[in-house]
Amino acid sequence: MLTTLLPSSSMPSTLSIWDLLSFDSFAHAFMFAVLTFFMIVGLKKQFSYPRLKHYAIRTSFFICSIFGILIELLQHFFIQGREGDIIDIISDTIGSLTGILLYKWIYGQ
Repeated sequence: MLTTLLPSSSMPSTLSIWDLLSFDSFAHAFMFAVLTFFMIVGLKKQFSYPRLKHYAIRTSFFICSIFGILIELLQHFFIQGREGDIIDIISDTIGSLTGILLYKWIYGQ
């Protein structure tokens, strides 16, 4: 996840639906699918906080979505040579939803 804050030499200047099909968008979606999946698994297996266990899917989606937005805000405002990208936020959200579907498919819940 730290690589999302590294400077880039070129950023896309226009928004297009084709941007969602790029390797960068796929990488974002894949990372967030894995992150969300493992967060759900971890929250479901803990017993210290019953509410978190019960709401593991919602909590994971919320945390991962906020995390993706925060990364883009950090890039836009604090990392020189980087700009926040709405396509990355959309890719992160799609990845989080994919992680939820993967969890439901594997664990049948």
